[in-house]
Amino acid sequence: MTSDERLWRRRFLLFTAARLFGLLLVLLGLAVAFPDLVRDGGFRQLGGLLIALGGIEGVVVPILLKRAWQRG
Repeated sequence: MTSDERLWRRRFLLFTAARLFGLLLVLLGLAVAFPDLVRDGGFRQLGGLLIALGGIEGVVVPILLKRAWQRG
């Protein structure tokens, strides 16, 4: 494997990890907001915050990574 292939493989894995982490945050937010995981009746404010952060993480961070790689 050449160094160029290693670079693109690393970038792909980082890009995928960022999107996966965002998805996991959204799922955690759903788990906190609706069932009795944190408190009876769910904790909708915290769950909503986690869902919003997960959505931002899954969408914005890969875009920022792509821009940083294009500049560098």
